[in-house]
Amino acid sequence: MTTALVTGATAGLGAAFARALAAERRDLVLVARDADRLAATATELTEKYSVEVEVLPADLVSDEGCALVEARLADAARPVELLVNNAGIGLRSGFVENTIDDEERMLRLNVRAVMRLTHAAVPGMIARGHGDVLNVSSVAGFGPTAPGSTYSATKAWVTTFSESVHLTLKHQGVRVIALCPGFVRTEFHQRADIPTGDIPDALWLDADKVVRDALADLRRGRPTSVPSVRYKVLGGIVRYAPRPVYLRLIGRAAKTVGRTTTPPRD
Repeated sequence: MTTALVTGATAGLGAAFARALAAERRDLVLVARDADRLAATATELTEKYSVEVEVLPADLVSDEGCALVEARLADAARPVELLVNNAGIGLRSGFVENTIDDEERMLRLNVRAVMRLTHAAVPGMIARGHGDVLNVSSVAGFGPTAPGSTYSATKAWVTTFSESVHLTLKHQGVRVIALCPGFVRTEFHQRADIPTGDIPDALWLDADKVVRDALADLRRGRPTSVPSVRYKVLGGIVRYAPRPVYLRLIGRAAKTVGRTTTPPRD
């Protein structure tokens, strides 16, 4: 059996990845802050799928939490063939309304942890001649949002970073992909107290379907995965529209939005 490590594994897309990978009969290493919830998730997956599940309670915002997971990823005696960097947070308010501590916490989790864990996992994958890294990003990273949010900037970094490492490693047997969904029905927005009542039903995605599509795109060797036709179209408009035109539209939107809400991720 091969082993996959999933961060943010007890809720949302992380839990959906854990279920999908367990169904493939992969052993798992699950990372999250809540030790009790981790233990309950591990028991459920072990009983249902008959796989080995290791739990690592860790806060990836902290140096100690990152170091713990990095050590597990670098353990050559217990190789991890797939790393899913799913853990991430959003903030309800815009940049100027948030505390600098909250902004820094988001950067440490959404960007720094992704970089550190990828850096820890990749050398062993290169040495073995195979391995996969899936980084959860967002269509929100395809362009700036109104009236201003660091969240979209963190996801722009994740996408560009993943595409860059993909190009570097694809000829060495290591596949890297950025998953860029839109709104997904999970706990993400509720945890951040982000209102979602005005979001049309047509824009919501199912977490299990997003995961299936992402894993299929990973195995096809694609550098990015944008689930659903509607988000491929919307994401393409944002990503490839002439920048001056797009910025004018966002500037107009900023005038009508009284308070920033974080764009979608999961």
